[in-house]
Amino acid sequence: MAHEGLWEQLEKLDGPETADRVDCRYLSDPPCYIVTLLNDEYVVDLPKREIFPSPADSEEQPAGFIEQLCILAYLITAQDIPLGGKLVRGETFPGGQFFFRGVHCLPTDKLEEAFGDNPEDLCRVSEKFDAKPREFGDASFELYLLPRVPVTMVVWGRDDEFDARASILFDQTAAEHMPLDALLAGVNLVVDSLIEESKRSD
Repeated sequence: MAHEGLWEQLEKLDGPETADRVDCRYLSDPPCYIVTLLNDEYVVDLPKREIFPSPADSEEQPAGFIEQLCILAYLITAQDIPLGGKLVRGETFPGGQFFFRGVHCLPTDKLEEAFGDNPEDLCRVSEKFDAKPREFGDASFELYLLPRVPVTMVVWGRDDEFDARASILFDQTAAEHMPLDALLAGVNLVVDSLIEESKRSD
């Protein structure tokens, strides 16, 4: 089973206390969490060790590997603390300077390629995820990956003098809520979802 170790950790936690800590809902019969990921609700079914979009139907597929990783890691790790209010790069987190490099680089190149010629498209497609505009670059917004994990994305458009550039920023508390590998997986999920939505709306 995928993420078996994470399920084992989660099953040891108190349901109502966990829900309060991570800012989600807990239902006792059957025991499950209702968690919002990228503006969509998911049911975390503890007895079945399954995660499904909510509301589920008979044809609904379970959440993908990355979605499950993000939700499980968040439920186990997230803390009941306020946002720090300061945007930082992933490299500033403990261990981040060494983690976010090579194959673990944040996917800014995907943002540059997809939206560098038309930065306004980034803000348009981000609306599907209940994003809020920010005042950075040629296009920027903040959206919530999970209830305590906002992510800010910024794109500067390509012109005759400069190539497109992008930045992915976090609230300074982000690493308190998710381990770095799950945080990276979540950011990749956000970027891929934005690109898919852009293609769908073309």
